[in-house]
Amino acid sequence: MSTNEAILDGRRAYLWAEVMLLLVALVWGASYGLAKTAVLFYPVLGFLAVRFCITSALLQPAWRGLTRHRRVAVLKAGVPLGLILLSIFVSETYGLSLTRASNAAFLISMCVVFTPFVEWIVLGFRPSIAGFVAAGVSLVGAWLLTSGATLSLNGGDALILAAAVLRAMMVTFTNKLTRGRDIPAFPLTGVQTGVVGLGCVILGIAVLPGGLPELPHAPLFWSSTGFLVVFCTLFAFFAQNYALRRTSPTRVSLLMGMEPVFGALFAVYWLHETLSARAWLGGVLIMSASVWAALRRSSSMPEIKRMVQKNKRTVPSSLTDTGLGDR
Repeated sequence: MSTNEAILDGRRAYLWAEVMLLLVALVWGASYGLAKTAVLFYPVLGFLAVRFCITSALLQPAWRGLTRHRRVAVLKAGVPLGLILLSIFVSETYGLSLTRASNAAFLISMCVVFTPFVEWIVLGFRPSIAGFVAAGVSLVGAWLLTSGATLSLNGGDALILAAAVLRAMMVTFTNKLTRGRDIPAFPLTGVQTGVVGLGCVILGIAVLPGGLPELPHAPLFWSSTGFLVVFCTLFAFFAQNYALRRTSPTRVSLLMGMEPVFGALFAVYWLHETLSARAWLGGVLIMSASVWAALRRSSSMPEIKRMVQKNKRTVPSSLTDTGLGDR
């Protein structure tokens, strides 16, 4: 292959990487409206059980060929992380059923801003001044988005904010439990989603009157759930892994920062929600603070890695995580 052909192939790979990341942001943005649609046909716990049991089953082939040592390592990390993920999706999906999907899309992105403060508690890394500024801007945005006149939140918004804090915990504990260990991503995701699916089955049987009802027959329920399984988890995982090898964390952060915008636009189109100019301003402030925090994180990585190697400490996940994951 000539030098020019190699350069052209590199540019194509780079372009495909960015297109795929935009598609991930798009499908994750759509996930809020689709999940809100699905729970119209089936209880929240039942919907989550169906979605994550199917996802976990599809990921089971990833276990083939793993040694006993690697299987044990995956389970040790996957079970506790799965319990956190269970808490996230129960809070997030119940919150979605009680608030606007557009609100949820913007509020959940505050996890990027919350992560340094969770790390302060768990890992002992004090947030920078910029972290406090980003948090303040996000809180102003949340106030404009959810009320604009009072400091009160409806129950759904409060649950979404709780899910954002739990997502920050997920990022931090994923860093703590997996960094430096030989833990493959797909089997780990299979365990985590299995814990969520099984946990929702147990909770549904225990807390719902009469247990989990018969599965719905509505095509819209199954098409929404199928989209979430195939595109928001399986495709998103592949696209992230493909893109992260071909573009920079800064570009990843910028492109993925479009997720809440796509979420709000999809909610307006699919669910016919309406947002006031004040609410849009609040959403933009939240998104801007999250993207700014992610960009600062990416630009700080070389210096932070040198400092960490010198002092032999764990790299803060707020500085290494790209905000990618499962929706």
